[in-house]
Amino acid sequence: MTEAKTLLRMAALAVMWGSSFFWIKLGLHAFSPVQLVLARVVLGAVVLTIICYAQRDSLPAKRSLWGLIAIAAFFHNALPFLLFAIGEQTVDSGITGVLNATTPLWALLAAVLFRQDRRVTGIRLAGLVLGLGGIVLIFAPWHASGLLSWGALACLVASASYGFVFVYEGRYLAGTGTSPMGLAGAQMILASGFTLLALPVGGLTPITLDPGALIAVVILGVFGTGIAFAMNYRLLETEGAVATSTVGYLLPIVSVLLGTVFLDEELNLRVIAGMLVVLGGVALTRVRRRTPEPRPEPAAAEARLAR
Repeated sequence: MTEAKTLLRMAALAVMWGSSFFWIKLGLHAFSPVQLVLARVVLGAVVLTIICYAQRDSLPAKRSLWGLIAIAAFFHNALPFLLFAIGEQTVDSGITGVLNATTPLWALLAAVLFRQDRRVTGIRLAGLVLGLGGIVLIFAPWHASGLLSWGALACLVASASYGFVFVYEGRYLAGTGTSPMGLAGAQMILASGFTLLALPVGGLTPITLDPGALIAVVILGVFGTGIAFAMNYRLLETEGAVATSTVGYLLPIVSVLLGTVFLDEELNLRVIAGMLVVLGGVALTRVRRRTPEPRPEPAAAEARLAR
């Protein structure tokens, strides 16, 4: 029964995150990118703060920790959320989900550049090269109908921001003693502040009264941001990072299906092939060399046999 609950949580998380690009596309019918992201992070912050205190956790107390969280809030939430919203003004939601799947590649590249991962093997580097080749195949800059555009590049930069900030968070925010839910709530609160600062730049345009777009933004903020982040941390605590990371393989499938079925988005064979190559590269970057278990000392071996 526990295994079934875990699978259901993973499926729910994949649907919520994978459908985020679908809700963004609908929300842009009424809101500007800045307005959409502001509503998203504020709703997410409210949900996470409520869950945090409902679980008798608390937000971080140290000012120095808030400074570290601010960097994560900018590069993990405010900046990529805004870049994805800007990109989806011209890029299909399904393609956006495919580009988002490149995040683990950028995380590995950041780990190599900043020497944060000493377990980089030839197989993982081959996965990185293969995944980057998949990105080139998707963009097809040599083809007249390629996807190379400012909107697509914005989505790719957003994915790279995710990847690089994961390395930052692993180094500076992991093991701080603060509950993951408290960190997530604080991060989303600060992301709301950053987005609020951008409101005079692109958030003062009139909002179109579109009930469908309003519902889409509410779903995006409450479920795709607040509850999804809470569920992600729950899976990390119960199943570990490796099992939770497999959710990422399902996100482009969800985004592509929703975009194709409900938004009549076209998906050619080249993009599908590129997606498969990217996912194959990501799978290779997840391969880790098993370290052999130390041989037991004679006394320990004898004691084990005596049991």
